[in-house]
Amino acid sequence: MPVHDDVATHPRWSELRQYVNDFAFLDGGSDEAFTLASGRSSRWFFDTKPVMMHPDAGQIVGTLINLRAKSLGVSFVGGLELGAVPLTALVIATASKDSNLRGFMVRKEPKGRGGRKTQNPPGFEGFSMATGGSVLLVEDVTTTGGSAIKAIERIHAETNCQVVCVISILDREEGAQEAFEAVGIPFESLLLRSHITEQ
Repeated sequence: MPVHDDVATHPRWSELRQYVNDFAFLDGGSDEAFTLASGRSSRWFFDTKPVMMHPDAGQIVGTLINLRAKSLGVSFVGGLELGAVPLTALVIATASKDSNLRGFMVRKEPKGRGGRKTQNPPGFEGFSMATGGSVLLVEDVTTTGGSAIKAIERIHAETNCQVVCVISILDREEGAQEAFEAVGIPFESLLLRSHITEQ
């Protein structure tokens, strides 16, 4: 399910689509205009960091992901640096005061030590994951899903936690859905590339 009905029907979803269009989207005019982190070429480029760094847009993102986190009943939210770090902070900052949701981040290159107080393994920072629990993995923009799948593999191998869903601000619709299906992890996004490019 790319965009959950609870997200698509939220009264502020269309505002988020406009923010992404205004702050994050570039149309290069040709299929070779931009080289993406995945190595692919694309006509379209999305940088959602300005969206996350905007007070109102950031609150919408946090609110929508919290909506799904609550429905999924997860214990943790987090993901791979860099994009997931501000995204995780937004989700935690917009959670209700009585929420049991806790945040973490996964470094691409682990430091030589784990968390002294948290007992997290090297490369896992934020709240302690030592007791285990269910995880909502977040991403800013998803193309093929490759980096998120690597993070999932590390979480499963190095902690007692289980990833139950991946949510991205924007899915570029270039294979991520199929990649997550292949590893048995549900995938959702707040927006699809076509929501922006076909307006």
